[in-house]
Amino acid sequence: MEVTMDPATAEYWMREALDEARRACDEGEVPVGALVLLNGKIIGRGHNNPIHRCDPTAHAEIVALRQAAHNAGNYRLPGAALIVTIEPCVMCVGAMIQARVDELVYGARDSKAGAVHSVFRMANTKELNHRIAATGGILEEECSALIREFFNARRQ
Repeated sequence: MEVTMDPATAEYWMREALDEARRACDEGEVPVGALVLLNGKIIGRGHNNPIHRCDPTAHAEIVALRQAAHNAGNYRLPGAALIVTIEPCVMCVGAMIQARVDELVYGARDSKAGAVHSVFRMANTKELNHRIAATGGILEEECSALIREFFNARRQ
């Protein structure tokens, strides 16, 4: 699939996702933030929250997708774009495929669990019934620094 979001627009929305990630950090959660856009408007937003919700599925992407589906009145989100500060994991890419998200924009790669380009390549595999146009590296240094600083602080 072809990516449709231009770089300036992607950076604009990534800054919004970074604000969500900072909310997670303020709550003691791993700082990841996500937005779901439809027709250029935010219909879902979320940040990591598995500790406070006692829910291993409460990743930023899942929280944003749940809110977006609720707001759209449909579990399918054709035409939607998901913006997230770090490359999604297998669970989150799976949820995006089930929701029929068209486009993914992410900040930092995840060399341990990334399921788009780093470890697995689920977003654009012919074995699955839906493909997601994916772009990574948007504000990558800012997204990486936020995660790195969070874990450095926890180690001290």
